[in-house]
Amino acid sequence: MIQTWRVDGPGQTLVLGSRDGRLAEVVYWGPRLPEREDLETVFKAHRSDVTGGMLDENPELSICPEASRSFPGQPGLVVSDGNGAPLTPSFQYEAEVAGPGRLTLTYADADTSLVYHAHFAMDEETNVLTAWSVLEADRPVRLHWLAAPVLPAPQASNETIEISGRWCGEFQLSRHPWSTGARLRDNRTGRTDHAHFPGVILPCRSATNTAGEAYALHYGWSGGHRMVTEELPDGRRQVQFGHAGGSETMSGTRFESARLYACYSDSGLNGCAVDFQRHLRDRIVTWPDAARPRPVHYNCWEAVYFEHDLTTLKDIASRAAAIGAERFVLDDGWFGRRGDDTSSLGDWTLDERKFPDGLGPLIDHVKACGMTFGLWFEPEMVNEDSDLCRAHPDWVLGPPDQIRGRQQLCLDMANPEVRAYLYDHIADLLAGNDIDYIKWDHNRVLPTPDAAQTRGTYDLLDRLRADFPAVEIESCSSGGGRIDFGILERTQRVWLSDSNDALERLRIQHNAALFLPLAVTGSHVGPRECHTSGRVFDIRFRAWVAAQRHLGFEMDPRELTDAETEVLKQVTAWWKANRDWMTAADILRLDSADPAVIAEQQLARDGARFVVFAGQADTSAQIAPRPLRLTRLDPEARYRIHLVNRKDAVRLSRGAPALKSGPLEISGQYLMRHGITLPWSFPGRIWVVEGTRL
Repeated sequence: MIQTWRVDGPGQTLVLGSRDGRLAEVVYWGPRLPEREDLETVFKAHRSDVTGGMLDENPELSICPEASRSFPGQPGLVVSDGNGAPLTPSFQYEAEVAGPGRLTLTYADADTSLVYHAHFAMDEETNVLTAWSVLEADRPVRLHWLAAPVLPAPQASNETIEISGRWCGEFQLSRHPWSTGARLRDNRTGRTDHAHFPGVILPCRSATNTAGEAYALHYGWSGGHRMVTEELPDGRRQVQFGHAGGSETMSGTRFESARLYACYSDSGLNGCAVDFQRHLRDRIVTWPDAARPRPVHYNCWEAVYFEHDLTTLKDIASRAAAIGAERFVLDDGWFGRRGDDTSSLGDWTLDERKFPDGLGPLIDHVKACGMTFGLWFEPEMVNEDSDLCRAHPDWVLGPPDQIRGRQQLCLDMANPEVRAYLYDHIADLLAGNDIDYIKWDHNRVLPTPDAAQTRGTYDLLDRLRADFPAVEIESCSSGGGRIDFGILERTQRVWLSDSNDALERLRIQHNAALFLPLAVTGSHVGPRECHTSGRVFDIRFRAWVAAQRHLGFEMDPRELTDAETEVLKQVTAWWKANRDWMTAADILRLDSADPAVIAEQQLARDGARFVVFAGQADTSAQIAPRPLRLTRLDPEARYRIHLVNRKDAVRLSRGAPALKSGPLEISGQYLMRHGITLPWSFPGRIWVVEGTRL
């Protein structure tokens, strides 16, 4: 008996098949198949040959590969009974629930009494497949590994693109060739982490940003993940995602993977990026006020650090508002007896030495400047030098002799008493002050991986969101340490990196756009001398790089010259004038002919307008700039393009490229096949080109 199912999106189809009630396997994943496609034929056509040195039948590369089926690779489930004895179920079909774009398959094993559910949902607009698995038992069992439904990797791919990095260097693309055997990445830090973004891109041969086929997956979980990419001896390939190894520390009767998001593109890496950007922005993030324009931020951290003085803060707020800021965020240093990072985490009461009259005078001033007010917290952490830790040392996660991180320890978020304490203190501040924004930080890794820690944090966030729905929350974890679709179900912004170095930001933002839209991606104009790299960049470069995403400032505005202030005002005004359409636009990475240029094109959903940011990241190998090809324009349409910042041309740009003197009107075909010719520039500069369809 053959069973088949299909799940369709506007640009992709997933076909699953099974013989004799065994676990289903994905027999097709790619561009949408015709409605009349015979799925039984697809299932039969998928079957491969056997030869010498093999079993008489290829074990299925199923949605949960089973060790009991002599599967030669990594199984999708590793579980043991309460005494530690391995359980190796052989699942059989039980039931299904199917509908347009939806499928749930249920399988059971009589010998172990385990039940496995695989869920699939395809979004009819964003083209993103969401899949997750559930394991149920009639008695407590120990779970060692549960993969989300396993998907095959394309045979036409030569490599995988993983997303790695470091603090202040997040979202670095790491390419690895396929070869026989398994590549395993097990992020055991207890958070998404700078070095282990839970995503992978599977480009087919010759795929670029703008052309070719590609597949991409993202595991929406904030507690550390495991990824397995494996090529079996017979040549088949699989990709598995699940929670980090060892993170389910307690026995249980029900376990559930996080959501696995997947998409196929026939328009290069950008096709996957657009699907993810739209799905995150339009389906996952819940906005307190979706119609409200994204406000220009000001964060005081790199201006004052822990030195909170009301007079100084008021002066800084006035200056930030004059530049164009619409939200003022009071960062670390306002609570307990916090004078540095060695004390007071966990004591979420106002430091009366710094704010003897409460936050009211500062908030009133901020509001009078036309801004709203935000406040920094780090709820999951505690200092040993704190009233909380002295009163409740039993609330600390991990052993007493663990290595500290940034002079702090983690609270046990699985403990409901801890969550109740944190909720009461945060809620008291939110209820007693006009606060519309929380910057939620997480500045160290966990002592051991623990999925219950993440679930506890989710629970606290969910409760606060329910009771204070007008408050927006930013996920910050030493910058990019906790960015994933799981945390973004509960937050509305991420702090992409602690680096405000504009050159590093240019690269980080470029790669993060493979998954993240402008609407959630915070990017700030930093100080003249970057506090994390020591480099000095022109204010125009810093401002325009920040304007690529959700714009903000994070410097001491008292350091600005009049000329620098004027640049910031102009760029901020430009961003405000364009933010409505840019917030909903698709960010498209461009294939620059010059590797020294990092360029992107933000294209309005209706295609009527675009903006190109072309950053000169290094000295070019050739003398003159190479033309920069655009993408996804109407070849028959004419576009009016102009260089927004042509006054920024440097003295050594001595020629007369047309964009230096004024707008051009030219076809989409020319812009995509030949490209725009930009003026020569120094490294550490950026060109901004606007286009409008005529």
